[in-house]
Amino acid sequence: MEETTFQPRTDFTALHEAVVAIREQIGKVIIGQHEMIDLLIAGLLTQGHVLIEGVPGVAKTLTAKLLARCIDADFSRLQFTPDIMPADVIGTSIFNPEKREFEYKRGPVFSNLVLIDEINRAPAKTQAALFEVMEERQVTNDGVTHPLPAPFMVVATQNPIEQEGTYRLPEAQLDRFLFKIEVKYPALAEEISMLQAMHQYNGMSDLTQLVERVVTAIQIMEYQVLVRKVHIEDKLLHYIAALIHETRNNASLYLGASPRASLAVMNCAKAVAAMHNRDFVTPDDIVSMLPHVLRHRIMLTPEREMEGITTDEVISQIVKSVEVPR
Repeated sequence: MEETTFQPRTDFTALHEAVVAIREQIGKVIIGQHEMIDLLIAGLLTQGHVLIEGVPGVAKTLTAKLLARCIDADFSRLQFTPDIMPADVIGTSIFNPEKREFEYKRGPVFSNLVLIDEINRAPAKTQAALFEVMEERQVTNDGVTHPLPAPFMVVATQNPIEQEGTYRLPEAQLDRFLFKIEVKYPALAEEISMLQAMHQYNGMSDLTQLVERVVTAIQIMEYQVLVRKVHIEDKLLHYIAALIHETRNNASLYLGASPRASLAVMNCAKAVAAMHNRDFVTPDDIVSMLPHVLRHRIMLTPEREMEGITTDEVISQIVKSVEVPR
């Protein structure tokens, strides 16, 4: 009689404890916004980039800065403006008179966590400079490739498109963002708690000083490897593919999701499972990630836009139309 060999389960306890610690540290300053915080952590664990959209004043930038503060790694911040140039982002070659040669001066993207504030205020030329940075994690200058440090993550904020002085991000760049997080106004009770907390801090100018570093860059890289080991059943892979395929055949959509979206859903579902100290993916993990992964990758038909239907509503309809595996 043959012995049955069991695959040893992966232990995610350390990862789970690190996630709880990051939540607690950010929670010292940010009241509510739990979904945004969890999605930022999931993006970090899956080596993805995150786009945060919301009106000014809902703590988009502050939350990203606090996340960076929790990690013992390099952090840089760029404020995008209509006159910012690619060299201001990725760097440029400068002539060194002593050596009589050009030297590459690295730009602020050479950091572990890069915060780009108001990304949709920069012109197309500067947006295009981020393509290689975000997808291949490198910068090519004068034919020489310069790899970016690991771990590497871009967190970009943007104001809603209808506001003045903004440029619509091209679809190719939007597709390079793992998530698009839509930040809403806080609930009444949360806003009251925020006012009470700010009153106790007595006008403290730098709130990031309240947050302690609880994880290192090396640990983050180890956790990223662990996340890839989360088990996902074959029937759930079929479920993801069916959901994405449905976006390409939906009458309400002009543009469906690409295969990159399928990979994003799978990787994010793994991250959510690991964050909850599980070594396997459930259908709920997939469904919970779907709106954040898809809302910036699909486009409504003009007729549906005129009717006021949102992409999130279409995604919800797609979820209901696809049978959940048992």
